[in-house]
Amino acid sequence: MKTPFVTKEQIDTICSQYPTPFHLYDEKGIRENAKKLKQAFSWNKGFKEFFAVKATPNPTILKILKEEGCGTDCSSYTELLMSDKCGFAGTDIMFSSNDTPAEEFKLAAKLGATINLDDITHIDFLKEAAGIPKRISCRFNPGGKFAIANTIMDNPGDAKYGMTRPQMTEAYKKLLELGAEEFGMHAFLASNTVTNDYYPTLAKILFETAVELKNETGAHITFINLSGGVGIPYTPDKEPNDILAIGEGVRKAYEEVLVPAGMGDVAIYTELGRFMLAPYGHLVTKAIHEKHTHKEYIGVDACAVNLMRPAMYGAYHHITVMGKENEPCDHTYDVTGSLCENNDKFAIDRKLPKIDIGDILVIHDAGAHGFSMGYNYNGKLKSAEILLREDGSTKLIRRAETPEDYFATINDFWDVEL
Repeated sequence: MKTPFVTKEQIDTICSQYPTPFHLYDEKGIRENAKKLKQAFSWNKGFKEFFAVKATPNPTILKILKEEGCGTDCSSYTELLMSDKCGFAGTDIMFSSNDTPAEEFKLAAKLGATINLDDITHIDFLKEAAGIPKRISCRFNPGGKFAIANTIMDNPGDAKYGMTRPQMTEAYKKLLELGAEEFGMHAFLASNTVTNDYYPTLAKILFETAVELKNETGAHITFINLSGGVGIPYTPDKEPNDILAIGEGVRKAYEEVLVPAGMGDVAIYTELGRFMLAPYGHLVTKAIHEKHTHKEYIGVDACAVNLMRPAMYGAYHHITVMGKENEPCDHTYDVTGSLCENNDKFAIDRKLPKIDIGDILVIHDAGAHGFSMGYNYNGKLKSAEILLREDGSTKLIRRAETPEDYFATINDFWDVEL
């Protein structure tokens, strides 16, 4: 069973200060998780986590992670700007993007970020846009299907990201000719894996490829970026990943492959988003309607604007009815939002306690790819983000949008006679 990181009394107090819906983040949980990740890879002298900004792009969250020793993984112009504004130095920023506009490469180069090239054709594009830096990375896609034992985890062959194995060799050679001196390697082969074997399996593939690339090109490979992919158990019946066991698995692959090849100084990087933040964010919403037709519906004041994953992927997010945690789940509901889309549902045929109008619902695991994936369909406005501090107090870290925000990009809107 999933338990909220806030009590009924706490949520009542918070809701008296801030109108629902809102995203609530647990500072204590975020910090403890970041420390545990660092502990898991403490065997590697150069280890660094580059938090995936796209997961939770809030400056307060980024500053908390910065205090815990993390860098940022950026994929856009505005994420680069946010990282710079939050005080991340160039070496603490990884720029991993695809179909990248020239101005984004220029800003990444200006900030001194480590650029991770997605395609071999981007070498000439980067050279023209911003020049080839001394330190650079390339993204590898081995193609085919990625499997652990007999289980297919994902299908890299259908992914738009990364270079083929022959292209990696060609890219390193070309970059060497253009003046690059320090190389990195990056790959993302599966998403949201709930297994301790994913990172170690991926690491061994990358380590073996790195040894081959060094032998083929003479490139000095100084870091290997395992990217993201370590997931969380969205459903309450699954066990969470053990990051300490994962770190130990990567260490064994490191000592088996890299150390004998004379590459025992290679730094290990990660770019986790979901693992770092998802469990430490709740979407808090209120039941405002009930409907009894062909099914039983509970309408809440949040919608897919606030959390798109259930509508977009049919993704499961656990729901707790605050104050009724110990009551029997003897009612079956679709929990819906107000968008003019039938997929705007947080739960379908979900067994829950009896829900009354005014009840507060906590939607779990919304701390990553929750607020950040929001949009303004139907003219709906994004909600506030609130930090639950370690001392139990709260801080508004992003106010809710207003109609003025929505119309701000329409020139002279308020002066136009409608």
